[in-house]
Amino acid sequence: MTRSGPLILFVLATVGLLISPGGSAEEGPLIAAAASTRSALEDVAGRYLEVTGESVRLVFASSGTLVQQIENGAPFELFLSANEDYVLRLANAGWTRGVPVNYAHGVLALFSRPGLFELSDDPLAELNHALNAGKVKRFVIANPEHAPYGSAARAALRHAGLWVKIKPLLLVGANAGQAVQYSIQAGVDAALVPLSLAQAAALNRIGDLQLLPAATYPDVLLRQQMVMLQNSDRATLRFFEYLQSADAQAAFRDHGLKSPSLSPK
Repeated sequence: MTRSGPLILFVLATVGLLISPGGSAEEGPLIAAAASTRSALEDVAGRYLEVTGESVRLVFASSGTLVQQIENGAPFELFLSANEDYVLRLANAGWTRGVPVNYAHGVLALFSRPGLFELSDDPLAELNHALNAGKVKRFVIANPEHAPYGSAARAALRHAGLWVKIKPLLLVGANAGQAVQYSIQAGVDAALVPLSLAQAAALNRIGDLQLLPAATYPDVLLRQQMVMLQNSDRATLRFFEYLQSADAQAAFRDHGLKSPSLSPK
């Protein structure tokens, strides 16, 4: 079947429950988090459980999808976005409590199947050569309308003059996590995905992984913010504060996210 545009597939948010010994899943704060944070946040939540004995409930989806759910009354208590725009949207509408905090800077990576093109200081130029040679048949990004990493991917492709050329080849994941899942599938030649999830999925073992500097997508800031919501309580505040600790920040860095104190390059 001929496709003239991107194939967009959607999935529901997924829930990961971390439950303290003798406790129930209902006891922990309900946390809404960008899908791109999954590997890092599950690690952080596990450390938090070990240190404090307190559990949290994690829900992962694209930042835009989670914002829509919050606006429709979903009982989340803390929101971790992959950018600051969605946090500002909630704050302006009165859904938040307290001051937002930057918890990380995101990093976009270009994944490609082995031998597709040479590793280079300008990977998007190499991608362009592969496109012109007809070597790329399917290219994956997250949904740019709801996922900040998808928006950054689109911005990078536009900045490189590749968007019109690559658009008919797109396979679009509902969120960054699904985009990484699609990248593993046979028939996918390349993808722009979060470094954090690419590392978790060990994409570098099945292909090539190159980091894109922030200057590649100048119109999109992957300055990742979190904010407490109106349903938050003292237990939420304790986890919110732990996310700002040196231990949590080290975990974020281990999973391919930059420290919020460092400007993206």
